[in-house]
Amino acid sequence: MTIKFFPSDCSKPVAALAFDYGTQRIGVSFGQSISATAKAIAVIKAKDGIPDWDEIEALLIEWKPDLCVVGLPYNFDGSESVLLVRAIKFAHRINGRFNLPCFGIDERLSSKAAIEKVVAKNKNKQQMAIDAIAAQIILENWFAEFNSQTK
Repeated sequence: MTIKFFPSDCSKPVAALAFDYGTQRIGVSFGQSISATAKAIAVIKAKDGIPDWDEIEALLIEWKPDLCVVGLPYNFDGSESVLLVRAIKFAHRINGRFNLPCFGIDERLSSKAAIEKVVAKNKNKQQMAIDAIAAQIILENWFAEFNSQTK
C-alpha cells in the first residue's frame, strides 16, 4: 500500500488538515501553505485505530481543507512499521469517504518534538495536547517540503 507525498502541482497555495494517526487518539491540525504555519485544533478518540468518522467529517466541513496530510510512522531505521500500514489505510479511507486528496510525510520524531514543545509551555498539559501538536509539526514540516517543490 502506497501514498503520494505531494500533489502534482505544488505552485498553488493550499489549506490542509493534518492527522497524527494513532490507535487510541488521532491529533489534528489545520494550516495553510502560503504562511507555512499550522495550528493544533483537535484530538479525535479512536477505538483500535478506528476514528469517529462523523467527527472527522465535522472538521472537514468546518475547516474546508483542499487536502489532508497524514503522518507516516516509519521505524527509526526507516523500515515500515505496523502502524505505518494502518496510517496509510486511514489516509486512503479519508480519500474514499470524502473525495479529498491525502498525502503523507515521514513523521519520525514529531511526537518527541511535540512533547518538548508542551513541556516547554506547560508541564501540566495532557497527552491529548501532544497528539494535536504532533499533527501541527507534521503539517508544518509538510508545508516546508511542499513549498520547496515550487522552487
